[in-house]
Amino acid sequence: MYRYLEHEADVGIEGREKSIDGAFQEGAKAMFNLMAEIKNVEPVSPVKIFCSAKDIGSLFVEFLNELLAQKDIHEMLFSKFEINIINSRGNLELLGKAYGEPMNKNKHELKVEVKAATYSGLKVEQKNGEFIVRCVLDL
Repeated sequence: MYRYLEHEADVGIEGREKSIDGAFQEGAKAMFNLMAEIKNVEPVSPVKIFCSAKDIGSLFVEFLNELLAQKDIHEMLFSKFEINIINSRGNLELLGKAYGEPMNKNKHELKVEVKAATYSGLKVEQKNGEFIVRCVLDL
């Protein structure tokens, strides 16, 4: 599950799921759904994703920004995400794939452009059996 949070000029996103991997995936869906209706994006082509950070909150921001970079490099939209977070010598590493298809203005209703995920409003917590990740996206 994901939702949007009130913010003055930009947009806050939140991802919730029973695992931290799932919460990250929901956060990614929230971000891409701001850009286009992800229900119209078929998860047909995989793109490898890798990023690392010192802590889980920073890893969430790095993950979202890596997805934005891959979106621009491949000119794709993504709707499905598979990730695995591992602790490697004191660093957290995220390995995974984003699935989507090339951007098509006739098929995908393009909405807003997300420039970056920011550390503003960054929060990671575990509550009532769910992991919750939040941050603000720069539009």
